[in-house]
Parts: sequence; C-alpha cells; structure tokens
Amino acid sequence: MSSEQGSATLEGTELDLEDAVMGPTGRPYREFPEPAPLSSHGPARVIAMVNQKGGVGKTTSTINLAAALAEYGRRVLLVDFDPQGALSAGLGVNPHELDLTVYNVLMDRKVDIRDAIHQTGVENVDLLPANIDLSAAEVQLVNEVAREQVLDRALKKVEDDYDIVLIDCQPSLGLLTVNALTAAHGVIIPLICEFFALRAVALLVETIDKVQDRLNPRLQVDGVLATMYDARTLHSREVISRLVEAFGDKVFETVIKRSIKFADATVAAEPITSYAGNHIGADAYRRLAKELISRGGAP
Repeated sequence: MSSEQGSATLEGTELDLEDAVMGPTGRPYREFPEPAPLSSHGPARVIAMVNQKGGVGKTTSTINLAAALAEYGRRVLLVDFDPQGALSAGLGVNPHELDLTVYNVLMDRKVDIRDAIHQTGVENVDLLPANIDLSAAEVQLVNEVAREQVLDRALKKVEDDYDIVLIDCQPSLGLLTVNALTAAHGVIIPLICEFFALRAVALLVETIDKVQDRLNPRLQVDGVLATMYDARTLHSREVISRLVEAFGDKVFETVIKRSIKFADATVAAEPITSYAGNHIGADAYRRLAKELISRGGAP
C-alpha cells in the first residue's frame, strides 16, 4: 500500500472517529443487534446482582433487566435474596403473606423449590420470593455442611426450566451473598454515579476473587452497570470516567439515567418496560439486555 493510500486510510479513520457519536462512557455509541429467538430453553445462566452498598439500583435493575430479557423471549427466574423483600414487593407480591419463600427452600430439604416459585404479572418472568425470615438463614447456615453451596444445590433443580436466573443480593458481603456468588456464572455490579460508591467496589472485587479461587472457578464479572447517571453534572461524568479507568470494557456501554419514572413504576409494582414502555429508562434496559446477550452474558 502506498503512503498516499495509507494516509488516506488514516484520515478516513480519523474522520470516522470524529463523526462517531460518543456514549456516556467515552466510547463511540453503537447499537446492539436484536437478539435471535431461542429454539429451546435452559440450562440457565445464573447472574448475581451484587453490591454491598445499598441504594445503588440493584433491585430496580434486576426487575427491569429481567423484563427486557423476557421481551426477547428469554425465560427468567428472579431470586429475591434480600430479607427486605424489595424485589418481591416490586413485582406485586406481599412478602409478609407468603407461606413458602427462598428461606424454606434453603433450610428444609423437603421443600420443593417449584412449590415456592411464583408466576409474576410479567410474561416469561417467575419469582422465588423472600421475606424477613431469610435474615435467620445467615445464622442457621453457619453450622451447615457445604454452607456456601446451599442455593446452588436448590437452583440446580430448575436450571433447565429457564434461560437466565437473576439473583438480587442483599447489601452485604455475608454468607447469603457468598451463596449467590457460588451459585452464579457471572456477576453484574450496579453502581450509582457518586464517588463514595466507588470506594466500596474494591472490597466487593476482593470477595468475588476469593469465591472464584476457593468455591466457584467459573465465576466472572459480566459487567459494571452505571446507574442514576445525570449527564448534566460533572460529578457523574467524572465517576463514569473513573469506572472506565478501573474496569475498562467491563463497564457496560449502556448507562441508566436518573429518572422519577423508576420510582413510579415501583409503586405500581411493574417493570418500567410495561409501566412506561416508550420511556428512555425502558429503552435503556432493553439496550442493556441486548448488550448482555451480545457479550455472551445471557443466551
């Protein structure tokens, strides 16, 4: 190739980059392909939604990512693994009126996990609910043999019924979260775009590494999801920049912007994809679902 051709090609590349619309993560914005329909279901890929800091959008992201994946024909099981039961409540299930929850599945081998699973109002999305009883499991599991693998054993029984299992973890790095990480193939870390939220991530990554080393060699970080992003503030943009510095391509290109519509959808006990299907927030979770599938994080 002549030097003239070379310089022309380089100039073309520079022009392409100049023309490219940059996304909030500082990378060129791109559209992800529409996921192909699945010819069969299962075995499920298990993803733990983890951050030991509360209020980062874990539960909101779990519900809405599940609903978006379901729109693309994926069968999803949601596991509420937080004694506060926010995931269950967010799908219209009253946690205080339940006879069987994930707690019974973990602690009583005679309980069949299928008896505890509820259908939700969202097509293709089922729920394994939780309530305050689950807080006792942390103490009771301490004396169990293979205590870190109790959830993994339970989920094995239904892995062929679903394409994806999403576990909404409590904001701690205790034994319940270790159980979720031991059962999972991948981890999604939702992270609010504020500096103090960044500090907690190092400890979380250390825990993930320990679980990977000692209990679950297949475990990997599928991605870091920036939530409650406000493009108008320098602060949000700086946090995203730091995230990309630390995690590189692990940071999802899809960013979830701050919006009151998410709270409104929670009050209505619906995912935003059905509550306000044309809203920018609904589009963001659909894009996240497509990005996750295109990355190989979901079938």
